[in-house]
Amino acid sequence: MSLLPPSARIDIPKLYETESQPDPLVRAKLFTTWTHWTWYIIEFDGDDLCFGLVDGYERELGYFSLGELASIRGPGGLKIEREESFMPLSQSQLQSNLRSSGH
Repeated sequence: MSLLPPSARIDIPKLYETESQPDPLVRAKLFTTWTHWTWYIIEFDGDDLCFGLVDGYERELGYFSLGELASIRGPGGLKIEREESFMPLSQSQLQSNLRSSGH
């Protein structure tokens, strides 16, 4: 299963399309089940490169590769997953939710 199947890619803006927006929408969530690392996608190049909020050792905006994430294996061969029930929300709403949940 692809981390970002074609049906999930449709509504994600291309890279740099939201850079003039003060509070862009976060469109997808990828996560590990064995750590606290999470990747929230705001933009996508249509092939491999994403831009969004990375919540790991630090919480920061940055670029990440779907190919690299798909190659990661956790204990017992666990893979990074996409939260299929994730509903788009603004970046500020997401960050507020993360602060209030203690993440």
